[in-house]
Formats: sequence, structure tokens, C-alpha cells
Amino acid sequence: MPLPRLVPDPTHLSRLPGRFTFDTTTALKVTPGADAAARLLRTLLGPATGLPLPARPDGSVVLALDSALTGLGEEGYGLTVGTEGILLRAARPGGLLAGVQTLRQLLPVDAFGGEPAPGVVWSVPCVQITDTPRFPWRGSMLDVARRFRPVSYLSRYVDLLALHKLNVLHLHLTDDQGWRMPVAALPRLTEIGGVPHGGAYTRAELTGLVAYAAERGVTVVPEIEMPGHVRAALAAYPELGNHPGRTYEVWDRWGVCENILGVHDEALDFCRTVLDEVMDVFPSSYVHIGGEECPTTEWHTSPAARRRAAGEGLAGPEALHGWFMERIGRHLLDAGRQPLGWTENGADLPPYFTVMPWRDSDHGRVAVRRGHRVVMAPHRTTYLDYPQSASPTEPPGQAGEVVDLRTVHGNDPAPADWSPEESARVLGSQVQLWTEYVPTAAHAEYLTFPRLCALAEVVWTGRHDWPGFQERLRHHRTRLDALGVPRRLSPTSVPT
Repeated sequence: MPLPRLVPDPTHLSRLPGRFTFDTTTALKVTPGADAAARLLRTLLGPATGLPLPARPDGSVVLALDSALTGLGEEGYGLTVGTEGILLRAARPGGLLAGVQTLRQLLPVDAFGGEPAPGVVWSVPCVQITDTPRFPWRGSMLDVARRFRPVSYLSRYVDLLALHKLNVLHLHLTDDQGWRMPVAALPRLTEIGGVPHGGAYTRAELTGLVAYAAERGVTVVPEIEMPGHVRAALAAYPELGNHPGRTYEVWDRWGVCENILGVHDEALDFCRTVLDEVMDVFPSSYVHIGGEECPTTEWHTSPAARRRAAGEGLAGPEALHGWFMERIGRHLLDAGRQPLGWTENGADLPPYFTVMPWRDSDHGRVAVRRGHRVVMAPHRTTYLDYPQSASPTEPPGQAGEVVDLRTVHGNDPAPADWSPEESARVLGSQVQLWTEYVPTAAHAEYLTFPRLCALAEVVWTGRHDWPGFQERLRHHRTRLDALGVPRRLSPTSVPT
């Protein structure tokens, strides 16, 4: 009996004889605490199957939460499919949500369609699965600052992450080219900073997205860039910068802008005000405050910044970066949140930060040896704005690298030569989709898939079985086809 072709590959999977068939009489037995998984199962299967899946005490599909199953951790699950019934068990609600996604993949591909599919036999193979993730952080960063995406698309993106058992949507909300996060006390941030490249979200849209994602086991982690990548904020409130009296436009170019926040009290108060609103909207324990690509030229030429450096006993204006991140990081800590930032070298942020090494994977080892918790994000293996191939037919993308499917699959967030103590500080990994070269939602999905499938395999199971992954992916692509994920781009979706 062939094994089902699942992505990511479960930790343990064995095939049993026979099949179980869902029909109009199939009911769910929902134990206390399993209601969210039951709702998700109905939501996912309803459009194509039309099956009501009511709750009944004698239901043949049992969704059971059992805190005694400690070996399954926060997100692991056990799934047994027999000819007469299904048992899905987990210690925590997140495990049941992950198991629902596996059950969905066991069904015929027609189950992924958005319209009724009459005549399909909704059967699944009998299996025994025990499945636990390798890493607790499994994510994707989506840059909506450079190119705004409506919240309806973000919900679809969440669904695609959840299908692959990814549990973090890292939302890059602000940059030089746009400010998408509303702040009640600072309305010009979105009135001025949110105009280019699309618009801004309302608070209600973002809180709705957070709830939608949570129902699918996905946490939305917000990123508000500082002290660099802030030209959109300076266009709205130029007094936050280093040149009193200067006015700014929201940046209409890509790259690294030299305009950064000042280090006077008003600039720090601005950051705290913004982050207080962010924490009110996003319950995530992690809040990302950027920190990377911050030219210090303006601090060197600003009398106020030089005075601040001298008054704080710093070696020079360049040391204001660490000083700034310390002040803002402490504000998050005091509020009960964990500060998160991009690290340039593994040693440039306060030790209590969780860091994302992006320039080089070796910086991750520097960071863990320094005591940081780390989410690996090296650009050579996780940046999806790089082309997928060197083919002349490949749409233009970020210059300098090709990040193909096998490269992403070969990424190892905690390599074998790291010590157990070093590996224990690695939370996981994520892909990044910067959007300078991504003008449409179709283009975003073309770049994301199937490379996101490879990342899911790395962070869930951790196996590097390239031939096996390719074989399973061939079938998985038909699921993505049913969901409308493009395999290629039309000419109108390609940037010029």
C-alpha cells in the first residue's frame, strides 16, 4: 500500500488496510476544548464537500484534547484512521488544528476547491500518524510596507501557511516606502505615509486578521522598523528626524535610505506610542522592531545626536544604534513582550533580544553563543524575492542570488555540527518575501510556492530527503492548483 503524499512529511506515518468514507451521515464527537478544531474542519471541508459534519455524542470522527499526552507538546498530534472511524488526539488545541490540516490532505484533491464537487467519494486512506514539529517557530515574512496587500489577501496567505503547518505570519508593516499600521494618536502616519503603493489597514482589519489567524494556529508577529527604514514616518512627522525644519516625501525608490530617526526624547516617545498601539492590536508575545540597515551618517552630522552620544558616555554616534535598541527593547520587556530584531552580525543587539540573522547563517552561531534566541533567516536560503532560477524566462527579482527550491530545502536552522546547547537556542526559521519586485498577489504566490513547501518540510520534520520531497511535492502541486496558486505568471503579473 503506497503511503499518502503529505507536505510536510509527518514524523511517523504507517499505512493501514482500507479506507474511511465521509458522507452525509458522518458526525463529529467533539470533546471539551476541541471546538476550534471542529469549526476549522467544517470550514475547510464545507465548500467542496457540502458535508454538515454535525456534533453528536456517537460521532465517528473523534476530536479529543487530552492534556496527559505530554509527549506531543504544544502542536503535535496523533491521528488514527480506521474503516469505521477517525480519532484525532492532541495535548493542546494547536495540535488538533495541525491534525485537521493533515486530515484535509488525506482527502481527494477536489476537497481543496472552493465550489461543490458532486459525485466525488470523500474517502481517506487508513493510517496511523504520530506527528510533532522539530521547531516551535515556523514562519513566513510578508512585506506589505513596500507593496500593500488587502486584508482579504492576508487571510488567504494565512490559510496557505496553515495548510503547511506554519505558525507565524511575520507582517512587515512599515518602511521607507509606506506605513500601513494605524496609530490613533498619530493619524498622519497613514494619511501621508500610507498613501504610496496601496494604502493602509484599519485597526478593525488588523484585529480581525489576528483572530482569523489564531483560529488556524497562526500567530501574527508585527514589525515596525526603527531607527532606520523610517522615511514614510518622517514624511508624516519630520520633527522626528535629525534635521529640524526639513520636509520629506515618502520614498519612491528601493534600497537603503540614509534618513533615520533622531535620538531626542520626542523620537523615543514616538516609538513608545506606536509600540503601545501595536501591542494593543497584536497579542503576539514577540514584537519585531527592525534594527537593520541603519546608516549613522545623520547622527554624525547632527549636533543633537552628538550631544546625546556624549551625554550617555558613548564612544561615538555610531554607538547610538545599540543605545536606541536598548531603550526601545526595554519598553517592550516592561510591557511583558519579547523584542525581536534583525541582526547584522549576531552581536549588535542587546542580549535579551530574540534575533533574526539575515546576512549570513554563521551569524546565527555567533548569536546563540552570545545567549540570544534565534530565528534563522539567512538571505541565501530563505529570501523569496530572489529569482527561483537563472532562466531568462524567470521574472526579474532581487539581484545577486538565485534561491531555488533545493536551496531552500537544504537550509538547516541548527546544523549537525552545532552543540546541543547551541541548537536549543534556535527557535526555528522562516522565509522572507520582500516586495520591491512583487507588484501583484499572483506574483507573490508564484514566488512563495513551492519554495514555502520546502521550508515547511525543514522546520516541521527536519528531514532532508530530497527525492522523497520531490515525489510528494508533485502530488501536492495539484492541491495548490485547486487552491488557485499559480505555477507561472501571466505577462500582466510581471514587473516592468
